[in-house]
Amino acid sequence: MQINSERAATACGLVAILLWSTAAGLIRSVSERFGPLGGAALIYTLGAVLLFVLLGRPRVRSTSWFYLIVGSALFVAYEVCLSLALGYASNRNQAIELGVVNYLWPCLTVLLAIVMNGQKARWMIVPGTALALFGILWVVSGNGLSLATVVTNVNSNPLSYSLAVGCAITFALYCNVTRRYAGGQNLVMLFFALTAGVLWLKYAVSGELIPAFTLNSSAQLVAAGVAMAGGYALWNLGILRGNLTLLATASYSAPVLSSAFAALWLGAHLTAQFWQGAVLVTAGSLMCWQATRQRRQDG
Repeated sequence: MQINSERAATACGLVAILLWSTAAGLIRSVSERFGPLGGAALIYTLGAVLLFVLLGRPRVRSTSWFYLIVGSALFVAYEVCLSLALGYASNRNQAIELGVVNYLWPCLTVLLAIVMNGQKARWMIVPGTALALFGILWVVSGNGLSLATVVTNVNSNPLSYSLAVGCAITFALYCNVTRRYAGGQNLVMLFFALTAGVLWLKYAVSGELIPAFTLNSSAQLVAAGVAMAGGYALWNLGILRGNLTLLATASYSAPVLSSAFAALWLGAHLTAQFWQGAVLVTAGSLMCWQATRQRRQDG
């Protein structure tokens, strides 16, 4: 899959965001049928096979050892954190909420791009980021803005919330490390295989049992594998050759898209405050994008 122009690569990244918007709901659905570990292991095994078909064998020899080790570690950590955060959520509503917490990563990606890769941005990046973070707090608070409520909600399932925050940090680092050190190489197929291996190891010592496959559960598994594999195949093209800042800020819309799909798919009823928080995250992204556009125009 060869993409030569920045515009085409950026378009691939935008399509990836749409595919990923279906992933949270599908991962939760698959985990309910096959278990948090078994379901995730099946998704990434299928994803690795699909990526091998789409992208072929990764060219490991032409990749730096630093990226091979650090990129692999960050990617595997993110995917394990994401799948288990959603799988271990107390209920479907909490799984959707954790999906929004995971979307702190676009904000962190832009901030780390300034530090790690010299991305230039105007002062509006600060209120834009603050607005996005406030949106996350508004979602987690659930009923008005109360620190006590936020703490109570987090304490109700500290493992899943910690994993969701870990998702945001590790994926933001992964995006910037890939941009700087990948050398144009797309190793996502290898990363998926490593993730599947780690999940199968955890499954082997967990005591989980995968139930019999049915037509419905198999179809959902295939849908999740396609969404994840297709999303990453396109996203890596985007961050390697496209406009990273545009993709990071555009991905702020994913909380709304992901929550809407998950609510429909899982039959969850979300409050008005939840949607307000998701919209605030998107509004913050627009401010961040405006800040980077102004800087680029001045330069």
